[in-house]
Amino acid sequence: MYRLQSCTQLKKKGFQHALFNWVVSFNRSRSVHSLPFATVKTEELSGSQPAEVQNLVQGKWTRSSGWNTIVDPLNGEPFIKVAEVDESGLQPFVESLLKCPKHGLHNPFKAPERYLMLGDISAKAGHQLSLPEVSDFFAKLIQRVAPKSYQQALGEVYVTQKFLENFSGDQVRFLARSFAVPGNYLGQQSHGFRWPYGPVAIITPFNFPLEIPLLQLMGALYMGNKPVVKVDSKVCIVMEQMLRLLHDCGLPMEDVDFINSDGKTMNKLLKEAEPRMTLFTGSSRVADKVAVDLKGRVKLEDAGFDWKILGPDVQEVDYVAWVCDQDAYACSGQKCSAQSILFIHENWTRSPLLRKMTELAARRKLDDLTVGPVLTFTTDAMLGYMNKLLQITGSKLLFGGEALENHNIPAIYAAIKPTAVFVPLEEILKDNNYELVTKEIFGPFQIVTEYKDNQLPLVLNALEKMHAHLTAAVVSNEPLFLQEILGKSVNGTTYAGLRARTTGAPQNHWFGPAGDPRGAGIGTPEAIKLVWSCHREIIYDYGPLPQQWEIPTAT
Repeated sequence: MYRLQSCTQLKKKGFQHALFNWVVSFNRSRSVHSLPFATVKTEELSGSQPAEVQNLVQGKWTRSSGWNTIVDPLNGEPFIKVAEVDESGLQPFVESLLKCPKHGLHNPFKAPERYLMLGDISAKAGHQLSLPEVSDFFAKLIQRVAPKSYQQALGEVYVTQKFLENFSGDQVRFLARSFAVPGNYLGQQSHGFRWPYGPVAIITPFNFPLEIPLLQLMGALYMGNKPVVKVDSKVCIVMEQMLRLLHDCGLPMEDVDFINSDGKTMNKLLKEAEPRMTLFTGSSRVADKVAVDLKGRVKLEDAGFDWKILGPDVQEVDYVAWVCDQDAYACSGQKCSAQSILFIHENWTRSPLLRKMTELAARRKLDDLTVGPVLTFTTDAMLGYMNKLLQITGSKLLFGGEALENHNIPAIYAAIKPTAVFVPLEEILKDNNYELVTKEIFGPFQIVTEYKDNQLPLVLNALEKMHAHLTAAVVSNEPLFLQEILGKSVNGTTYAGLRARTTGAPQNHWFGPAGDPRGAGIGTPEAIKLVWSCHREIIYDYGPLPQQWEIPTAT
Protein backbone atom coordinates (compact mmCIF):
# COMPACT_ATOMS: atom_id res chain seq x y z
CA MET A 1 0.00 0.00 0.00
CA TYR A 2 1.24 3.46 -0.83
CA ARG A 3 1.70 5.82 2.10
CA LEU A 4 0.44 9.37 1.67
CA GLN A 5 3.87 10.93 2.10
CA SER A 6 5.38 8.74 -0.60
CA CYS A 7 2.64 9.70 -3.05
CA THR A 8 3.76 13.31 -3.09
CA GLN A 9 7.16 12.21 -4.33
CA LEU A 10 5.69 10.58 -7.45
CA LYS A 11 5.05 12.34 -10.66
CA LYS A 12 1.37 12.99 -11.23
CA LYS A 13 1.05 10.45 -14.05
CA GLY A 14 3.02 7.81 -12.19
CA PHE A 15 0.96 8.37 -9.05
CA GLN A 16 -2.32 7.98 -10.92
CA HIS A 17 -1.10 4.77 -12.53
CA ALA A 18 0.10 3.33 -9.23
CA LEU A 19 -3.09 4.32 -7.43
CA PHE A 20 -5.22 2.78 -10.17
CA ASN A 21 -3.32 -0.52 -9.94
CA TRP A 22 -3.67 -0.56 -6.18
CA VAL A 23 -7.43 0.08 -6.30
CA VAL A 24 -7.92 -2.67 -8.90
CA SER A 25 -5.83 -5.08 -6.84
CA PHE A 26 -7.65 -4.18 -3.63
CA ASN A 27 -11.10 -4.48 -5.14
CA ARG A 28 -10.25 -7.81 -6.75
CA SER A 29 -8.90 -9.16 -3.48
CA ARG A 30 -11.92 -7.94 -1.56
CA SER A 31 -14.47 -9.29 -4.08
CA VAL A 32 -13.03 -12.79 -3.94
CA HIS A 33 -14.05 -12.93 -0.31
CA SER A 34 -17.24 -10.88 -0.55
CA LEU A 35 -19.21 -11.86 -3.65
CA PRO A 36 -22.55 -10.13 -3.02
CA PHE A 37 -24.67 -13.16 -3.89
CA ALA A 38 -22.56 -15.94 -2.33
CA THR A 39 -23.39 -17.54 1.00
CA VAL A 40 -20.42 -19.95 0.96
CA LYS A 41 -16.66 -19.77 0.55
CA THR A 42 -15.36 -22.69 -1.45
CA GLU A 43 -12.00 -22.83 0.30
CA GLU A 44 -13.64 -23.03 3.73
CA LEU A 45 -16.06 -25.91 3.08
CA SER A 46 -15.17 -28.61 5.61
CA GLY A 47 -16.47 -30.74 8.41
CA SER A 48 -15.80 -27.95 10.89
CA GLN A 49 -17.46 -25.34 8.65
CA PRO A 50 -20.16 -27.15 6.66
CA ALA A 51 -22.23 -25.20 4.14
CA GLU A 52 -26.01 -25.19 4.22
CA VAL A 53 -28.23 -25.50 1.14
CA GLN A 54 -31.78 -24.17 1.42
CA ASN A 55 -34.97 -24.52 -0.58
CA LEU A 56 -36.72 -21.71 -2.44
CA VAL A 57 -40.50 -21.67 -2.62
CA GLN A 58 -43.04 -18.90 -3.19
CA GLY A 59 -40.29 -16.31 -3.19
CA LYS A 60 -38.63 -17.28 0.10
CA TRP A 61 -35.54 -19.26 1.04
CA THR A 62 -36.51 -21.91 3.59
CA ARG A 63 -34.95 -24.64 5.66
CA SER A 64 -36.60 -27.95 6.49
CA SER A 65 -36.83 -30.27 9.46
CA GLY A 66 -34.50 -32.83 7.88
CA TRP A 67 -30.93 -32.48 6.70
CA ASN A 68 -29.06 -34.66 4.23
CA THR A 69 -25.34 -34.60 4.96
CA ILE A 70 -23.14 -34.69 1.86
CA VAL A 71 -19.60 -36.03 2.21
CA ASP A 72 -16.57 -34.59 0.47
CA PRO A 73 -16.01 -36.94 -2.51
CA LEU A 74 -12.24 -36.68 -2.05
CA ASN A 75 -11.90 -37.44 1.66
CA GLY A 76 -15.29 -38.56 3.00
CA GLU A 77 -15.60 -35.65 5.43
CA PRO A 78 -19.18 -34.34 5.93
CA PHE A 79 -19.02 -30.84 4.46
CA ILE A 80 -22.47 -29.83 3.16
CA LYS A 81 -25.86 -29.97 4.86
CA VAL A 82 -28.80 -30.00 2.47
CA ALA A 83 -32.23 -29.03 3.79
CA GLU A 84 -34.26 -31.81 2.19
CA VAL A 85 -38.03 -31.62 1.97
CA ASP A 86 -39.96 -34.78 2.86
CA GLU A 87 -43.46 -35.65 1.70
CA SER A 88 -45.05 -33.72 4.57
CA GLY A 89 -43.39 -30.51 3.36
CA LEU A 90 -44.50 -30.62 -0.27
CA GLN A 91 -47.67 -28.54 0.00
CA PRO A 92 -46.03 -25.09 -0.50
CA PHE A 93 -44.37 -26.38 -3.68
CA VAL A 94 -47.62 -27.89 -4.94
CA GLU A 95 -49.47 -24.63 -4.26
CA SER A 96 -46.76 -22.58 -5.95
CA LEU A 97 -46.99 -24.55 -9.20
CA LEU A 98 -50.78 -24.62 -9.16
CA LYS A 99 -50.83 -20.81 -8.93
CA CYS A 100 -49.26 -20.59 -12.36
CA PRO A 101 -51.90 -20.73 -15.13
CA LYS A 102 -51.50 -22.91 -18.19
CA HIS A 103 -50.87 -19.83 -20.30
CA GLY A 104 -47.74 -19.11 -18.27
CA LEU A 105 -46.15 -16.10 -16.61
CA HIS A 106 -45.93 -14.43 -20.00
CA ASN A 107 -46.74 -15.12 -23.63
CA PRO A 108 -47.01 -13.02 -26.81
CA PHE A 109 -50.33 -11.57 -25.61
CA LYS A 110 -49.55 -11.30 -21.89
CA ALA A 111 -46.81 -9.37 -20.05
CA PRO A 112 -44.48 -9.15 -23.09
CA GLU A 113 -42.21 -6.86 -21.08
CA ARG A 114 -40.97 -10.00 -19.30
CA TYR A 115 -39.18 -11.06 -22.49
CA LEU A 116 -37.15 -7.85 -22.20
CA MET A 117 -36.63 -8.31 -18.46
CA LEU A 118 -35.19 -11.78 -18.96
CA GLY A 119 -32.91 -10.51 -21.73
CA ASP A 120 -31.56 -7.92 -19.31
CA ILE A 121 -31.10 -10.52 -16.56
CA SER A 122 -29.22 -12.77 -18.97
CA ALA A 123 -26.91 -9.90 -19.94
CA LYS A 124 -26.16 -9.08 -16.30
CA ALA A 125 -25.65 -12.72 -15.30
CA GLY A 126 -23.41 -13.35 -18.30
CA HIS A 127 -21.32 -10.35 -17.33
CA GLN A 128 -21.06 -11.60 -13.77
CA LEU A 129 -19.78 -14.99 -14.93
CA SER A 130 -17.20 -13.24 -17.12
CA LEU A 131 -15.59 -11.70 -14.03
CA PRO A 132 -12.53 -13.75 -12.97
CA GLU A 133 -13.50 -13.82 -9.31
CA VAL A 134 -17.02 -15.08 -10.10
CA SER A 135 -15.99 -17.69 -12.67
CA ASP A 136 -13.26 -18.89 -10.30
CA PHE A 137 -15.81 -19.17 -7.47
CA PHE A 138 -18.12 -21.40 -9.51
CA ALA A 139 -15.31 -23.46 -11.03
CA LYS A 140 -13.88 -24.26 -7.61
CA LEU A 141 -17.32 -24.93 -6.15
CA ILE A 142 -17.98 -27.40 -8.98
CA GLN A 143 -14.66 -29.07 -8.22
CA ARG A 144 -15.58 -29.50 -4.56
CA VAL A 145 -18.76 -31.46 -5.28
CA ALA A 146 -18.13 -33.08 -8.70
CA PRO A 147 -14.33 -33.42 -8.83
CA LYS A 148 -12.90 -32.68 -12.26
CA SER A 149 -9.87 -30.73 -13.43
CA TYR A 150 -9.98 -26.96 -13.02
CA GLN A 151 -9.93 -26.54 -16.80
CA GLN A 152 -12.97 -28.81 -17.19
CA ALA A 153 -14.84 -27.02 -14.39
CA LEU A 154 -13.98 -23.59 -15.78
CA GLY A 155 -15.11 -24.77 -19.21
CA GLU A 156 -18.54 -25.50 -17.76
CA VAL A 157 -18.73 -21.97 -16.38
CA TYR A 158 -17.56 -20.54 -19.72
CA VAL A 159 -20.28 -22.36 -21.70
CA THR A 160 -22.88 -21.11 -19.22
CA GLN A 161 -21.58 -17.55 -19.53
CA LYS A 162 -21.67 -17.65 -23.33
CA PHE A 163 -25.20 -19.07 -23.30
CA LEU A 164 -26.38 -16.17 -21.16
CA GLU A 165 -24.66 -13.70 -23.47
CA ASN A 166 -26.32 -15.36 -26.47
CA PHE A 167 -29.78 -14.72 -25.01
CA SER A 168 -29.31 -11.17 -23.80
CA GLY A 169 -31.07 -8.10 -25.15
CA ASP A 170 -33.79 -8.85 -27.68
CA GLN A 171 -32.81 -12.47 -28.20
CA VAL A 172 -35.37 -13.72 -25.67
CA ARG A 173 -38.32 -12.21 -27.49
CA PHE A 174 -36.93 -13.45 -30.79
CA LEU A 175 -37.49 -16.97 -29.39
CA ALA A 176 -41.22 -16.18 -29.42
CA ARG A 177 -41.21 -15.01 -33.05
CA SER A 178 -44.54 -15.82 -34.74
CA PHE A 179 -45.53 -16.26 -38.39
CA ALA A 180 -48.61 -15.45 -40.42
CA VAL A 181 -50.25 -17.06 -43.44
CA PRO A 182 -52.86 -15.29 -45.63
CA GLY A 183 -56.37 -16.69 -45.32
CA ASN A 184 -58.99 -17.65 -47.90
CA TYR A 185 -60.65 -14.25 -48.07
CA LEU A 186 -60.42 -10.68 -46.80
CA GLY A 187 -60.23 -10.49 -43.01
CA GLN A 188 -58.94 -14.04 -42.48
CA GLN A 189 -55.33 -14.71 -41.47
CA SER A 190 -53.70 -17.51 -39.46
CA HIS A 191 -50.87 -16.84 -36.99
CA GLY A 192 -48.57 -19.41 -35.39
CA PHE A 193 -47.19 -18.67 -31.92
CA ARG A 194 -44.79 -20.36 -29.49
CA TRP A 195 -46.79 -20.86 -26.30
CA PRO A 196 -45.59 -21.72 -22.78
CA TYR A 197 -46.77 -24.74 -20.81
CA GLY A 198 -47.13 -22.82 -17.54
CA PRO A 199 -46.05 -24.86 -14.50
CA VAL A 200 -43.06 -27.07 -15.37
CA ALA A 201 -40.37 -29.12 -13.62
CA ILE A 202 -36.64 -29.57 -14.22
CA ILE A 203 -34.70 -32.56 -12.85
CA THR A 204 -30.96 -32.68 -13.51
CA PRO A 205 -28.00 -34.92 -12.53
CA PHE A 206 -24.70 -34.41 -10.74
CA ASN A 207 -22.16 -34.35 -13.54
CA PHE A 208 -22.69 -30.78 -14.80
CA PRO A 209 -24.09 -29.04 -11.71
CA LEU A 210 -24.15 -25.56 -13.29
CA GLU A 211 -24.46 -25.89 -17.05
CA ILE A 212 -27.34 -28.36 -17.39
CA PRO A 213 -29.76 -26.93 -14.78
CA LEU A 214 -28.99 -23.29 -15.63
CA LEU A 215 -29.41 -23.65 -19.40
CA GLN A 216 -32.67 -25.58 -19.01
CA LEU A 217 -33.94 -23.20 -16.33
CA MET A 218 -33.34 -20.12 -18.43
CA GLY A 219 -34.93 -21.75 -21.48
CA ALA A 220 -38.03 -22.51 -19.42
CA LEU A 221 -38.19 -18.93 -18.14
CA TYR A 222 -37.58 -17.36 -21.56
CA MET A 223 -40.65 -19.08 -23.00
CA GLY A 224 -42.93 -18.00 -20.13
CA ASN A 225 -42.99 -21.00 -17.80
CA LYS A 226 -42.86 -21.24 -14.00
CA PRO A 227 -40.30 -23.98 -13.13
CA VAL A 228 -39.52 -25.97 -10.03
CA VAL A 229 -35.89 -27.15 -10.15
CA LYS A 230 -34.49 -30.32 -8.58
CA VAL A 231 -30.74 -30.93 -8.84
CA ASP A 232 -28.96 -34.02 -7.49
CA SER A 233 -28.42 -33.32 -3.78
CA LYS A 234 -24.71 -34.16 -4.03
CA VAL A 235 -24.13 -31.03 -6.13
CA CYS A 236 -27.20 -28.85 -5.54
CA ILE A 237 -25.14 -26.19 -3.75
CA VAL A 238 -23.84 -24.98 -7.13
CA MET A 239 -27.29 -24.22 -8.51
CA GLU A 240 -28.41 -22.70 -5.21
CA GLN A 241 -25.57 -20.20 -5.47
CA MET A 242 -26.38 -19.54 -9.13
CA LEU A 243 -29.99 -18.78 -8.26
CA ARG A 244 -28.78 -16.26 -5.72
CA LEU A 245 -26.67 -14.65 -8.45
CA LEU A 246 -29.72 -14.49 -10.75
CA HIS A 247 -31.73 -12.82 -7.99
CA ASP A 248 -28.89 -10.33 -7.61
CA CYS A 249 -29.23 -9.66 -11.35
CA GLY A 250 -32.95 -8.91 -11.07
CA LEU A 251 -34.77 -12.25 -11.39
CA PRO A 252 -37.98 -12.06 -9.29
CA MET A 253 -37.77 -14.43 -6.31
CA GLU A 254 -41.20 -15.90 -7.13
CA ASP A 255 -40.31 -16.94 -10.67
CA VAL A 256 -38.45 -20.15 -9.75
CA ASP A 257 -38.90 -22.74 -7.00
CA PHE A 258 -35.87 -24.80 -5.93
CA ILE A 259 -36.42 -28.04 -4.05
CA ASN A 260 -34.05 -30.50 -2.41
CA SER A 261 -35.51 -33.97 -1.79
CA ASP A 262 -35.03 -37.64 -2.43
CA GLY A 263 -36.40 -39.24 -5.59
CA LYS A 264 -39.53 -40.63 -3.97
CA THR A 265 -40.54 -37.23 -2.61
CA MET A 266 -39.91 -35.52 -5.95
CA ASN A 267 -42.00 -38.15 -7.70
CA LYS A 268 -44.86 -37.41 -5.31
CA LEU A 269 -44.56 -33.68 -6.03
CA LEU A 270 -44.80 -34.33 -9.76
CA LYS A 271 -47.88 -36.50 -9.33
CA GLU A 272 -49.66 -34.02 -7.05
CA ALA A 273 -48.75 -30.76 -8.81
CA GLU A 274 -49.01 -32.27 -12.31
CA PRO A 275 -46.67 -29.87 -14.11
CA ARG A 276 -47.58 -29.44 -17.75
CA MET A 277 -44.08 -30.52 -18.82
CA THR A 278 -41.09 -32.06 -17.05
CA LEU A 279 -37.52 -32.04 -18.32
CA PHE A 280 -35.51 -34.99 -17.03
CA THR A 281 -31.79 -35.47 -17.57
CA GLY A 282 -30.37 -38.69 -16.15
CA SER A 283 -30.55 -42.47 -16.34
CA SER A 284 -32.76 -44.27 -18.85
CA ARG A 285 -34.35 -46.38 -16.13
CA VAL A 286 -35.61 -43.36 -14.16
CA ALA A 287 -36.50 -41.52 -17.38
CA ASP A 288 -38.84 -44.32 -18.46
CA LYS A 289 -40.52 -44.37 -15.02
CA VAL A 290 -41.02 -40.59 -15.08
CA ALA A 291 -42.50 -40.81 -18.59
CA VAL A 292 -45.08 -43.37 -17.43
CA ASP A 293 -45.92 -41.58 -14.17
CA LEU A 294 -46.44 -38.25 -15.95
CA LYS A 295 -48.44 -39.76 -18.83
CA GLY A 296 -45.84 -38.77 -21.42
CA ARG A 297 -45.69 -35.06 -20.53
CA VAL A 298 -41.90 -35.19 -20.53
CA LYS A 299 -38.77 -34.34 -22.47
CA LEU A 300 -35.78 -36.58 -21.83
CA GLU A 301 -32.05 -36.41 -22.22
CA ASP A 302 -31.28 -39.83 -20.85
CA ALA A 303 -28.26 -42.12 -20.87
CA GLY A 304 -25.78 -42.13 -23.70
CA PHE A 305 -23.76 -45.14 -24.81
CA ASP A 306 -21.77 -43.10 -27.28
CA TRP A 307 -19.72 -44.49 -30.15
CA LYS A 308 -16.78 -43.32 -32.20
CA ILE A 309 -15.65 -44.84 -35.50
CA LEU A 310 -12.15 -44.31 -36.87
CA GLY A 311 -12.31 -44.57 -40.66
CA PRO A 312 -9.73 -46.12 -42.99
CA ASP A 313 -7.74 -42.90 -43.57
CA VAL A 314 -5.04 -42.73 -40.90
CA GLN A 315 -3.62 -39.27 -40.25
CA GLU A 316 -2.72 -36.95 -37.36
CA VAL A 317 -2.36 -39.88 -34.97
CA ASP A 318 -1.25 -37.73 -32.03
CA TYR A 319 -4.30 -35.51 -32.32
CA VAL A 320 -6.80 -38.36 -32.74
CA ALA A 321 -5.29 -40.19 -29.75
CA TRP A 322 -5.57 -37.06 -27.62
CA VAL A 323 -9.23 -36.53 -28.56
CA CYS A 324 -9.98 -40.19 -27.78
CA ASP A 325 -8.39 -39.71 -24.35
CA GLN A 326 -10.38 -36.54 -23.69
CA ASP A 327 -13.64 -38.07 -24.89
CA ALA A 328 -13.29 -41.19 -22.76
CA TYR A 329 -11.62 -39.91 -19.58
CA ALA A 330 -12.12 -36.15 -19.04
CA CYS A 331 -14.31 -35.60 -15.98
CA SER A 332 -13.43 -39.22 -15.15
CA GLY A 333 -15.74 -40.31 -17.96
CA GLN A 334 -18.76 -38.86 -16.17
CA LYS A 335 -20.30 -37.20 -19.19
CA CYS A 336 -23.43 -38.40 -20.93
CA SER A 337 -21.45 -37.76 -24.13
CA ALA A 338 -18.34 -39.71 -23.06
CA GLN A 339 -16.82 -42.10 -25.59
CA SER A 340 -18.17 -45.50 -24.59
CA ILE A 341 -17.04 -47.67 -27.49
CA LEU A 342 -14.31 -47.10 -30.08
CA PHE A 343 -14.48 -48.88 -33.46
CA ILE A 344 -10.96 -48.84 -34.95
CA HIS A 345 -10.32 -49.62 -38.61
CA GLU A 346 -7.50 -52.12 -39.00
CA ASN A 347 -5.32 -49.41 -40.56
CA TRP A 348 -5.34 -47.55 -37.23
CA THR A 349 -4.38 -50.73 -35.37
CA ARG A 350 -1.13 -50.75 -37.31
CA SER A 351 -0.45 -47.15 -36.28
CA PRO A 352 0.87 -46.02 -32.85
CA LEU A 353 -2.68 -45.02 -31.82
CA LEU A 354 -3.28 -47.54 -29.01
CA ARG A 355 0.21 -47.01 -27.58
CA LYS A 356 -0.35 -43.25 -27.54
CA MET A 357 -3.78 -43.67 -25.93
CA THR A 358 -2.15 -45.79 -23.22
CA GLU A 359 0.48 -43.12 -22.58
CA LEU A 360 -2.09 -40.33 -22.45
CA ALA A 361 -4.28 -42.23 -20.00
CA ALA A 362 -1.25 -42.82 -17.77
CA ARG A 363 -0.74 -39.05 -17.43
CA ARG A 364 -4.02 -38.66 -15.56
CA LYS A 365 -3.71 -38.37 -11.80
CA LEU A 366 -5.76 -37.59 -8.76
CA ASP A 367 -3.57 -34.64 -7.74
CA ASP A 368 -4.97 -32.41 -10.49
CA LEU A 369 -8.32 -34.23 -10.75
CA THR A 370 -7.71 -35.33 -14.33
CA VAL A 371 -8.99 -38.58 -12.88
CA GLY A 372 -11.11 -38.75 -9.76
CA PRO A 373 -14.01 -40.34 -7.91
CA VAL A 374 -16.91 -41.90 -9.81
CA LEU A 375 -20.09 -40.84 -8.02
CA THR A 376 -22.47 -43.55 -9.28
CA PHE A 377 -20.41 -46.74 -8.82
CA THR A 378 -18.11 -48.40 -6.33
CA THR A 379 -14.62 -49.59 -7.20
CA ASP A 380 -15.64 -53.23 -6.73
CA ALA A 381 -18.63 -52.79 -9.05
CA MET A 382 -16.55 -51.26 -11.85
CA LEU A 383 -13.77 -53.83 -11.62
CA GLY A 384 -16.38 -56.58 -11.38
CA TYR A 385 -17.92 -55.36 -14.63
CA MET A 386 -14.48 -55.33 -16.24
CA ASN A 387 -13.85 -58.92 -15.17
CA LYS A 388 -17.12 -60.03 -16.78
CA LEU A 389 -16.01 -58.46 -20.05
CA LEU A 390 -12.65 -60.22 -19.84
CA GLN A 391 -14.47 -63.56 -19.78
CA ILE A 392 -15.66 -62.96 -23.37
CA THR A 393 -13.65 -64.95 -25.90
CA GLY A 394 -10.79 -62.91 -27.36
CA SER A 395 -11.20 -59.95 -25.01
CA LYS A 396 -8.20 -58.39 -23.30
CA LEU A 397 -7.26 -55.50 -21.04
CA LEU A 398 -5.53 -52.73 -23.02
CA PHE A 399 -4.68 -50.53 -20.04
CA GLY A 400 -5.91 -49.53 -16.60
CA GLY A 401 -8.05 -52.07 -14.80
CA GLU A 402 -6.73 -51.17 -11.34
CA ALA A 403 -7.96 -49.19 -8.38
CA LEU A 404 -6.38 -45.81 -7.67
CA GLU A 405 -3.93 -45.85 -4.76
CA ASN A 406 -2.98 -43.50 -1.92
CA HIS A 407 -6.24 -41.60 -1.60
CA ASN A 408 -9.07 -40.98 0.86
CA ILE A 409 -12.00 -41.25 -1.56
CA PRO A 410 -14.91 -42.79 0.40
CA ALA A 411 -15.81 -46.38 -0.38
CA ILE A 412 -19.28 -45.38 -1.63
CA TYR A 413 -17.56 -44.02 -4.75
CA ALA A 414 -15.37 -45.73 -7.33
CA ALA A 415 -11.74 -44.79 -7.83
CA ILE A 416 -10.09 -46.58 -10.75
CA LYS A 417 -7.43 -45.82 -13.33
CA PRO A 418 -8.61 -44.93 -16.84
CA THR A 419 -9.45 -48.29 -18.39
CA ALA A 420 -9.93 -49.75 -21.87
CA VAL A 421 -11.00 -53.32 -22.69
CA PHE A 422 -10.73 -54.81 -26.17
CA VAL A 423 -13.61 -57.05 -27.26
CA PRO A 424 -13.71 -58.64 -30.76
CA LEU A 425 -16.46 -57.24 -32.99
CA GLU A 426 -18.02 -60.63 -33.73
CA GLU A 427 -18.25 -61.36 -30.00
CA ILE A 428 -19.90 -58.00 -29.29
CA LEU A 429 -22.72 -58.81 -31.68
CA LYS A 430 -23.61 -62.12 -30.03
CA ASP A 431 -26.91 -61.90 -28.20
CA ASN A 432 -25.45 -63.16 -24.93
CA ASN A 433 -22.73 -60.47 -25.00
CA TYR A 434 -24.29 -57.40 -26.59
CA GLU A 435 -26.23 -56.16 -23.57
CA LEU A 436 -23.21 -56.55 -21.30
CA VAL A 437 -20.80 -54.80 -23.67
CA THR A 438 -23.13 -51.87 -24.36
CA LYS A 439 -24.00 -51.18 -20.73
CA GLU A 440 -23.30 -47.53 -19.97
CA ILE A 441 -20.59 -47.25 -17.34
CA PHE A 442 -20.54 -43.66 -16.12
CA GLY A 443 -16.83 -43.57 -15.39
CA PRO A 444 -13.31 -43.72 -16.92
CA PHE A 445 -14.04 -46.87 -18.91
CA GLN A 446 -14.38 -47.69 -22.61
CA ILE A 447 -14.69 -50.63 -24.98
CA VAL A 448 -12.34 -50.86 -27.98
CA THR A 449 -12.86 -53.08 -31.00
CA GLU A 450 -11.45 -53.49 -34.51
CA TYR A 451 -13.05 -53.89 -37.93
CA LYS A 452 -11.89 -54.58 -41.49
CA ASP A 453 -13.27 -53.05 -44.70
CA ASN A 454 -15.62 -55.98 -45.28
CA GLN A 455 -16.88 -55.77 -41.67
CA LEU A 456 -18.40 -52.31 -41.94
CA PRO A 457 -21.92 -53.86 -42.15
CA LEU A 458 -21.22 -55.48 -38.75
CA VAL A 459 -20.32 -52.09 -37.30
CA LEU A 460 -23.52 -50.58 -38.66
CA ASN A 461 -25.47 -53.52 -37.21
CA ALA A 462 -23.92 -52.82 -33.80
CA LEU A 463 -25.04 -49.19 -34.05
CA GLU A 464 -28.56 -50.16 -35.12
CA LYS A 465 -29.02 -52.38 -32.06
CA MET A 466 -28.16 -49.61 -29.58
CA HIS A 467 -30.96 -48.01 -27.58
CA ALA A 468 -29.36 -44.67 -26.69
CA HIS A 469 -28.65 -42.16 -29.46
CA LEU A 470 -27.06 -39.11 -27.91
CA THR A 471 -23.59 -38.35 -29.33
CA ALA A 472 -21.31 -40.01 -31.85
CA ALA A 473 -18.17 -39.31 -33.89
CA VAL A 474 -16.99 -40.45 -37.30
CA VAL A 475 -13.28 -39.70 -37.56
CA SER A 476 -12.54 -39.57 -41.26
CA ASN A 477 -12.12 -37.10 -44.09
CA GLU A 478 -13.28 -39.62 -46.72
CA PRO A 479 -16.60 -38.24 -48.06
CA LEU A 480 -18.03 -41.57 -49.17
CA PHE A 481 -17.17 -43.22 -45.85
CA LEU A 482 -18.78 -40.36 -43.93
CA GLN A 483 -21.84 -40.54 -46.15
CA GLU A 484 -22.22 -44.26 -45.50
CA ILE A 485 -22.02 -43.94 -41.70
CA LEU A 486 -24.05 -40.75 -41.36
CA GLY A 487 -26.81 -42.07 -43.62
CA LYS A 488 -27.18 -45.25 -41.57
CA SER A 489 -27.02 -43.93 -38.01
CA VAL A 490 -29.23 -41.87 -35.70
CA ASN A 491 -27.37 -40.05 -32.91
CA GLY A 492 -28.71 -36.55 -32.31
CA THR A 493 -25.32 -34.86 -31.90
CA THR A 494 -22.86 -36.40 -34.35
CA TYR A 495 -19.42 -35.01 -35.14
CA ALA A 496 -17.90 -35.91 -38.50
CA GLY A 497 -14.41 -35.35 -39.90
CA LEU A 498 -10.83 -35.75 -38.80
CA ARG A 499 -11.38 -33.62 -35.69
CA ALA A 500 -14.62 -35.34 -34.68
CA ARG A 501 -15.24 -35.93 -30.98
CA THR A 502 -18.12 -37.22 -28.87
CA THR A 503 -17.91 -34.66 -26.05
CA GLY A 504 -18.00 -30.90 -25.89
CA ALA A 505 -21.63 -29.74 -25.59
CA PRO A 506 -20.86 -26.07 -26.20
CA GLN A 507 -23.51 -23.37 -26.35
CA ASN A 508 -23.26 -22.87 -30.11
CA HIS A 509 -24.94 -26.03 -31.39
CA TRP A 510 -27.75 -28.43 -30.55
CA PHE A 511 -26.96 -31.06 -27.95
CA GLY A 512 -29.45 -33.84 -27.45
CA PRO A 513 -30.57 -37.31 -28.58
CA ALA A 514 -32.45 -38.24 -31.75
CA GLY A 515 -34.78 -41.07 -32.67
CA ASP A 516 -37.12 -40.55 -29.69
CA PRO A 517 -40.14 -38.20 -29.75
CA ARG A 518 -39.46 -37.52 -26.06
CA GLY A 519 -35.91 -36.35 -26.78
CA ALA A 520 -34.80 -33.01 -25.30
CA GLY A 521 -32.19 -30.61 -26.59
CA ILE A 522 -30.19 -27.93 -24.83
CA GLY A 523 -28.38 -24.71 -25.62
CA THR A 524 -29.84 -23.38 -28.89
CA PRO A 525 -32.99 -21.48 -29.93
CA GLU A 526 -34.29 -24.67 -31.58
CA ALA A 527 -33.74 -26.65 -28.38
CA ILE A 528 -35.43 -24.05 -26.20
CA LYS A 529 -38.47 -23.77 -28.44
CA LEU A 530 -38.80 -27.55 -28.76
CA VAL A 531 -38.51 -28.30 -25.05
CA TRP A 532 -40.12 -25.30 -23.39
CA SER A 533 -42.95 -24.25 -25.69
CA CYS A 534 -45.69 -25.69 -27.84
CA HIS A 535 -47.33 -24.44 -31.00
CA ARG A 536 -50.51 -22.40 -30.82
CA GLU A 537 -52.38 -21.30 -33.95
CA ILE A 538 -54.71 -18.30 -33.79
CA ILE A 539 -56.88 -17.67 -36.85
CA TYR A 540 -58.17 -14.13 -37.18
CA ASP A 541 -61.47 -13.96 -39.05
CA TYR A 542 -62.75 -10.38 -38.92
CA GLY A 543 -64.86 -10.28 -42.03
CA PRO A 544 -66.45 -8.44 -43.73
CA LEU A 545 -69.17 -10.80 -44.95
CA PRO A 546 -69.82 -10.86 -48.70
CA GLN A 547 -72.60 -8.53 -49.81
CA GLN A 548 -76.08 -10.12 -49.88
CA TRP A 549 -74.80 -13.11 -47.87
CA GLU A 550 -77.60 -15.56 -47.02
CA ILE A 551 -77.79 -18.66 -44.87
CA PRO A 552 -76.88 -21.58 -47.16
CA THR A 553 -78.71 -24.85 -47.35
CA ALA A 554 -77.92 -27.43 -44.69
CA THR A 555 -74.88 -29.66 -45.31
